[in-house]
Order: sequence, then C-alpha cells, then structure tokens
Amino acid sequence: MYDFVKYQALGNDYLVIDPQRIDLLGLPSTAQAARLLCDRHFGIGADGILLGPVGAVRDGEPVVLRAFNSDGSVCGRSANGLRIFALHLSQYHQGARDVLIRTLAGDTAVRIEDLDEGIARVEMGRPTFEAADIPAQGLPGPVVARPLDMAGRQLQVTCLNNGNPHTVVPLPEVSAALAHELGPLIAGHPAFPERTNVQFMRVLDRATVEIEIWERGAGYALASGSSACAAASAAHALGLVDHAVRVRMPGGAFETAIDAQGAVTLSGASEQVAAGFLAPRLRAHLGLPAVPDTPATGTPATGTPAPHTDTSRPTVRASAARGTAA
Repeated sequence: MYDFVKYQALGNDYLVIDPQRIDLLGLPSTAQAARLLCDRHFGIGADGILLGPVGAVRDGEPVVLRAFNSDGSVCGRSANGLRIFALHLSQYHQGARDVLIRTLAGDTAVRIEDLDEGIARVEMGRPTFEAADIPAQGLPGPVVARPLDMAGRQLQVTCLNNGNPHTVVPLPEVSAALAHELGPLIAGHPAFPERTNVQFMRVLDRATVEIEIWERGAGYALASGSSACAAASAAHALGLVDHAVRVRMPGGAFETAIDAQGAVTLSGASEQVAAGFLAPRLRAHLGLPAVPDTPATGTPATGTPAPHTDTSRPTVRASAARGTAA
C-alpha cells in the first residue's frame, strides 16, 4: 500500500492519503502537515490533500472524507476532490461505480461513468445565494448582481455557497493577470469573514462561459470543479445561460447541468499521475514515526494497475518522496 497517490483533474491536483496508513489527522497540526506536503519545492506538491477513507468502508454507507487546501485550511467540499476520491475508492477499495461521500459540507453522490477514462459525475446539489449562508456581510441577500467596492473600482458580483463560498465576477474580458491582481483582494475582502473563492467570468454564449480562478486556500488555479459549478449557477441566476453549461478554464473544460430547482451536476475526467512513499526526512518533518523502507505491493481493485516503485535506484539525499508516474 502506498503512502500517497496523486491525481489531477485539468491541472487541479490532489494527494490522496489513507489515514489508516498515514495518520495526519492525529498530528498536533494537520494544517501544517498539509502545507508541507502540498509545497511544490519542499514537499510533494499539490493544490490540496484528501484524507480518506476515514473509518471503515461499508457497502451502502457514506464514505467519510476530510479535505485540506494547500495553505492548510479546511476545505468543506471540492467537486474535483470528490470525483478524484471516488475514482480512488473504485480502484483501491470497494470497486463500486456509485458512492456516497461524506464531507464537512454533507453527503454527495458521485458516479464513475467511465473508469478507464477516469470520467465521473458529481451531484453538487442546489447552491444558496443568501448572504447569511455564504457568509457575506453588507451585501443584502440573495447576493445576485450586487455592487462590491474593490481597489478603487466597483465590481458587480454574485455570491453563493455550494459547499464552499464563491464570488463570481462577470466581465467582458478575463485573464490570469486579472485573477492574480484582484483575486487575493476579493478573497480577503471584509465582506467575506470566512474568505471566498473567486471566479472571473466571461459569458461566450448561452451554453458556454470561461473563467479564471483564484481560490481562497490555494491561490491561482488552472481548474476547479466547485468553481465551475459556481460560475454556471451564477450565470444561470443572472439569466445569461441555459440549463447545460460548458465551463472553460485554463486547464480545460467541464460540463455542468442545472435542473429546474437549480441543482447542479458536473462531469469530467481525472487521472492518477503518481504513487509512492514519503522519504524518511519528510516523515520526520511531518512528525510521523519512522517505518521500514519497503516497496509497494498490490494493485488497485479495478481499473489501471498500480504503478511499480523502482527501488533499485539510489535515494536522492533529502528528497521529499519516492514514486513513479502512472
């Protein structure tokens, strides 16, 4: 069994770690451990950590997952994280195509539509636009097309919570530079006491939008499933799109669908890119006990075979992790 398995969904990458093997939840500071593991220079590198399954996996019962952003903050729910974790469960644990995942934001149904291609559909439910639920201060709810003063300019924003708080800013043009400039300012605006994820959105037609993303816990992101859902929901609430919306991001595109009650589903692909072990020095930095240096064994329950770790090569001094790309 590996210490970690790394996945990506349109460039949005996560480390999946089984708490039964690496007990990050039992450390004095899980947040500090998440920051180190996600660090792309001193750790393995990722946008976030998925810790699960927490507890036993039983047929017909929700599988518990805890998620953390790369800055160590808690993530209530991530659409990409949920799809990645469902794929991981299908490959390494129960082999089921339908799974109910329990996060801090509640239970979410995920279906693996194509295991070989890593395509999964997640039911994100109906978001709330009410200020108290986002939460947002000084913006009367529902927070749809409300003015927000920012850095000497007034922006029109639509805010919602779909498991995480989001602020969508419709604009005639969007860019990565704009996301880097205004994203941190909006994310930390006093109107948002718990901070907010930010999507700068350009509507291309009634079936397509494009967004640039600034995440409150990870910064600039190539893609985000919950951000894609937030943008689709905001555009729909503003009357700018119909019920099926393709959301384009720098990392690629997701397909979303909005039903008559406003509930959102998202479909897209994710893939495993690496699996391996934490090096002794990194384990020590994390505060984990030392373990014997053993190679990986076993294969996933279904789907693509687990990559074999090559232990014939010498370990690089002070390396963060060992593993092979899948």
